[in-house]
Amino acid sequence: MTARSARASWIVIAVHELRGLWLSAKGLTVLFGYTILLSIMAFIAASEAQLNLLDARESVGIVVQMAIGLGTLAALVVSADAISGERERDTLEALLVTPVSRRALVIGKMVGASSMWLAGIVVAVPYVVAMANGPGVAADALFVLVVAGSLVGASLTALGIAISAVAMSNRVSLAAGVGVLLVFAAPSQLPAVTAKGALGAVLVAANPVSAGLKLAGLVLIDQETLASQWTLLISPVVAAVVLTYLAIRLSSRVRLGGAR
Repeated sequence: MTARSARASWIVIAVHELRGLWLSAKGLTVLFGYTILLSIMAFIAASEAQLNLLDARESVGIVVQMAIGLGTLAALVVSADAISGERERDTLEALLVTPVSRRALVIGKMVGASSMWLAGIVVAVPYVVAMANGPGVAADALFVLVVAGSLVGASLTALGIAISAVAMSNRVSLAAGVGVLLVFAAPSQLPAVTAKGALGAVLVAANPVSAGLKLAGLVLIDQETLASQWTLLISPVVAAVVLTYLAIRLSSRVRLGGAR
């Protein structure tokens, strides 16, 4: 297969995935659930802001953190189903017998699954803009949502694809993906005293999910500057690159097999 045909192959798979995701109930159902949960959180944050329990930056910060958490969870669920779901539904064989390399298959599915997080951004932006008090707050919130959120989303999408490539059962793939997400998010839930210690700071900054959530909290709630907290973007960047590479490398492990 030539380089040109290989590029065309993953594009074909990506288009197929996008159609399957958004022209069926699958993607729309996940996005609807994401929208409902985000709407509830935005309503609660706005209500507390009106009661002077939260200021505008705090309410926007909470919404951005929820948007990142829920959006990346949605992307992980979709990506974890991408290959193991095909295997379990007995549709993977039809893809493997086509003149498409396994690498092109994985890349195309990764691109298709990434659209879930992009859709989440589109949904979240109006909430952020409406709740922000001033252009400065809106600009910071949108930067954190789009840049930090997209890096975290890319990391977990690639992670879901990697797990889905080797898991023989869709249940195993989804459970493993959500379990890893919970482990990643755990450092951001450390008590305040522990999180401020040296070990707590390292744990928070070392994984992409807690680092992204911490950045949103520091910039939007604690009013730290983006310039002073840019190091929290290091682990999301590294994770996005490493996990994407891992998912592509594991494409050779994509094979048929019964659910276990």
